[in-house]
Amino acid sequence: MLSLFFPTARVNLLDRHIFKSVLFTCTGAVALFAFVLMLGNLIRDLLPYLLSGQLPTGTFLRLVWMLVPAVAIYALPMGMLTGVLLTLGRLSADSEITVMRAAGLSLTRIARPIFLLGALGCALGLYVNFESMPRARVQYHKELDETIRANPLSFIVPKTFIRNFKGFVVYVGDKQGTVMRDFWLWQLDREGRTTQLVRAESGRFDYDTAANELILTLTHAQIEERSASNPENFAESPRIGSFEQSEPQRLSLTRLFGAPTVRQKLSWMTYPELRAEEARVAALPVNPDAPKDHARAVMKVTLTVQEKFNTALAILSFALIGVPLGIKVSRRETSANLGVAVLLALGYYMLTVSVTWLDRHPVYRPDLLFWLPNTVFLILGVWLFLRIERPAAR
Repeated sequence: MLSLFFPTARVNLLDRHIFKSVLFTCTGAVALFAFVLMLGNLIRDLLPYLLSGQLPTGTFLRLVWMLVPAVAIYALPMGMLTGVLLTLGRLSADSEITVMRAAGLSLTRIARPIFLLGALGCALGLYVNFESMPRARVQYHKELDETIRANPLSFIVPKTFIRNFKGFVVYVGDKQGTVMRDFWLWQLDREGRTTQLVRAESGRFDYDTAANELILTLTHAQIEERSASNPENFAESPRIGSFEQSEPQRLSLTRLFGAPTVRQKLSWMTYPELRAEEARVAALPVNPDAPKDHARAVMKVTLTVQEKFNTALAILSFALIGVPLGIKVSRRETSANLGVAVLLALGYYMLTVSVTWLDRHPVYRPDLLFWLPNTVFLILGVWLFLRIERPAAR
């Protein structure tokens, strides 16, 4: 029967057709989820520097590319699930799955190219988690830090209220190199009220590389001070003074941009680095007064390794559960299938986050519990798979 309807060459052609369809759909879904996940970082971390002229366009695009591996570890599982649901939902709605099964193809045989794609995605996830993402994250922060510090005055944009310094607002009418014209400085209290106003005809910023500080010197300036306890009491006359040239004022760039060195987090370590860190932490002496602290430190490293393995395995788990769901749902609507994918992904990540909350309680073995979400999804996928494969048994 199978040889009449689906000769070997045609079966191989069918495999390629399903593989390409799922691959292209998954690629689009991964790109969509990656963009959504990356949007927050772009708006919060990079866009302000780009708009203020601190980041050249080429550097901005390169930094955006370095963000891709960081979001890919979450976008790959969701993209795989969405791609499988959309593709099989369409094939099932068009009765193509019914024709394949009527010709003698089992559900396992039909899903073989999807399982192959899931295994390849799992391998890709391991590479991203343990190699690509850690190196990209370190390079991203290093290059962003170096770019900003290479031109520390670039954030001072003429005719713009600058609020980068906590407790201060700066306005500059014109800037020529390090010399500012029509300089305004408002000093604010904790409630955001102006306690001191400085206006200068001109000013100059110099950069102290060793101290990582900006040195501000004002010329032909006037200062207005208000009551520190009640600065909005305008019935009380402010104290006003003037000077030809002020004493140099130092503004710390460390407070503004953070320390010049990049602190490597556990999630930014490659697999060899994580194993070396795990051995280093395990070899540390145990404090007799706080023995649990040592176990927590070791567990923190172990959980990082387990999380990376599990997010990669989730790609295969989502592919498995997506096959019976895609066939069972049997609808063309993209929004409906996207909704199912998002809900399943949220359930998976909620379980994962719940386990990470136990990192301070090694006695509960959160390193083993980390495998629970994938185990649940694999069991659920196999159960749904068998129900559809043997409908007569129901």
